[in-house]
Amino acid sequence: MTHVVYVHGLWMPGEESLILRHRLAQQFDLTLHLLRYSAAHSSMTAITARLESLVRALQAPQVHFVGHSLGGLVIHRFLERFPDQPPGRAVFLGTPCVASRAAERAGRVGPVAHLMGRSVAEELLQRRERRWAHPRPLGIIAGTQPLGVGQLLAAFEEDNDGTVAVRETRMPGMSDHIVLPVSHLGMLVSARVARETGLFLTEGRFSLR
Repeated sequence: MTHVVYVHGLWMPGEESLILRHRLAQQFDLTLHLLRYSAAHSSMTAITARLESLVRALQAPQVHFVGHSLGGLVIHRFLERFPDQPPGRAVFLGTPCVASRAAERAGRVGPVAHLMGRSVAEELLQRRERRWAHPRPLGIIAGTQPLGVGQLLAAFEEDNDGTVAVRETRMPGMSDHIVLPVSHLGMLVSARVARETGLFLTEGRFSLR
């Protein structure tokens, strides 16, 4: 039994990943676990502590991670804070690894900034230098279908998934990166994204392209 912990993004309950999780279970025989958290009401410290408790409770010799959007940054901070974890791999889906122009602009609007919450303020409303220095391989999937409110906020003039620009997903130290014609939310129901995620988790690579 191979365990995978899925970490959802901002304003998401986790159920939006049902199709992705089902495909990973059916096509790659992976056992999925969902971390639920409230980005609006929890600090990154509190969220990563919950993730540590979940992983510890699994008592598994190997654990993979999949993070959508902000969920990828949760995984990154978790492994920085709790580096002594079972071996495995990680896949980020549309994660703003180095910046988030959409979040920065939304953060200038008071009511929206309040709804974003503490964890987003800590991670996305100011530019941070991030690098993947963990021993586990990291694969990143970015999208180029510009559907989403982030497109309106950020006024992107570059490839983006409607919320995050492709350039913003590239974290120094990553193992592999692939760009697919999907939107920020659409990647969660994409058969190709599920296949690429499963390939990286089980084989450590994306498909040839």
